[in-house]
Amino acid sequence: MISEPARLFGSKGYENTSMRDIAAAVGILPGSLYHHFPSKGDLFIAVYSFAVSQSMDAVKAAVASRVEPWGRLEAACIAHMQGLLDKNRFAAVLVSHLSVDSLPEQVVILRDRYEAVFKELIAELQLPAGIDQRIFRLGLLGSMNWAITWYRPGGETPASIARKLLNAVRRG
Repeated sequence: MISEPARLFGSKGYENTSMRDIAAAVGILPGSLYHHFPSKGDLFIAVYSFAVSQSMDAVKAAVASRVEPWGRLEAACIAHMQGLLDKNRFAAVLVSHLSVDSLPEQVVILRDRYEAVFKELIAELQLPAGIDQRIFRLGLLGSMNWAITWYRPGGETPASIARKLLNAVRRG
């Protein structure tokens, strides 16, 4: 039930996905959908929460066996990119074109919790002089998240892209 709303929110964005679209995609009447989720916002929060949980689990598992700070961040970035670009995962909903002004508070909390993992990993690094940790984190996540619009299977792998993004800063 949650995979179709995730796919629609991920591909069309929150604002451009209607409850009718979702009901049609899952093969039920809109009224039946409202029985389970009182509003589109409630459904989005459920989908987003699942996507954050899935992404957080993947990132934490990826860094668990790594000790070196850059290796830990690289593993986290690879896990993030793989989840984002895997059509069978829900991470695409994390970057589903929501306008910042319309984010429900629960979504902001979940987003911030996920970003905190990257904040901690970046805090462990010895960054080149003049690199602001906050801007680096936001730029790195933004760069990875933007890949959903241009990535095509068959070219570079998500892992290769993540490594190259990090190498540009690490060697800078």
